[in-house]
Amino acid sequence: MTDPLTTGATIGILGGGQLGRMLSVAASRLGLRTHIFEPGANPPAADVAHAVTTASYDDDGALRAFAAGVDVITYEFENIPTAALDILEEHCPIRPGRAALATSQDRLAEKEFLQGLGLKVAPFAKVENAADLDAGLADIGTPAILKTRRFGYDGKGQARIMDRGDAAAALADMAGAPAVLEGFVDFNVEVSVIGARGADGAVACFDPGENIHRDGILHTTTVPATLSPSQRTDAVLIAARILNALDYIGVMGVELFVTRDGLIVNEIAPRVHNSGHWTQNGCLIDQFEQHIRAVAGWPLGDGGRHSNVVMENLIGDDMDRVPAIAATNTALHLYGKSEVKKGRKMGHLNRITGPCT
Repeated sequence: MTDPLTTGATIGILGGGQLGRMLSVAASRLGLRTHIFEPGANPPAADVAHAVTTASYDDDGALRAFAAGVDVITYEFENIPTAALDILEEHCPIRPGRAALATSQDRLAEKEFLQGLGLKVAPFAKVENAADLDAGLADIGTPAILKTRRFGYDGKGQARIMDRGDAAAALADMAGAPAVLEGFVDFNVEVSVIGARGADGAVACFDPGENIHRDGILHTTTVPATLSPSQRTDAVLIAARILNALDYIGVMGVELFVTRDGLIVNEIAPRVHNSGHWTQNGCLIDQFEQHIRAVAGWPLGDGGRHSNVVMENLIGDDMDRVPAIAATNTALHLYGKSEVKKGRKMGHLNRITGPCT
């Protein structure tokens, strides 16, 4: 695919959750259609997409039919089986490309990639057995955190090791999965940069947002973040370096720790990101439209911000607050999920706190 997509073209999206839903809304504003591929029935994105394929990622026939009916494929989550990607790529370009997925699907590969770029990361060690864990703890010390190399998000697949006595239980929590041990980072704040790179190599980044987590799940993102001008510049340059190194096309979330010794990269996400939802009400062109523009071969927006914003996730029983929130001058974004569950992201709100400063 070399030419920009035109009106009526179809973007295939792997995954039908809230990110796929908001990508579909953004595509529709540009006159583009979306086709969702999602194993689960009645996903949030189905309410707004042009078409939905309900099939598993090991259904070769469904994958081929899906790829044949779209002009480009993107995704809302990174843990897509390699075999499925092989089939899809035979028929249709995938944006962002496979290098970004291969890097982000494996926490160890991600750490090694970032370190290879000369970026600072938390101290880490490969862990496949008790001996590896003992050696890693001897080198890194405690407190530390043991994480599965694959399939972890929102605090899942992780176990804290506050002292050596926690090691055996932490390893058992990995259930035999390959893991990576990470040392704790003494940081002042966590920020994230939502960056985008177009098919022409142009890069545009949104202002860094300051993140607060509760129980391992993002609670709020505040823009502007508590950063000096030089820290802000450094954060954006780090994101741009990663985007260019991966020859990336699309939007990426880059999480950073702000420390006394500089910025440390926590992790990258090769997709639109929860910490970028503030852009829906703080920018003329939000992260979702920016991603659609990139994968469709369109020019990027500049990522400029017109307002200060606080984004707050609505999780589980937070839905009980919706009537009161709706009575305030607050932008509500609800995901259409019928069942409220503890720890489940049900929506988010954006509160404008003033003009851009």
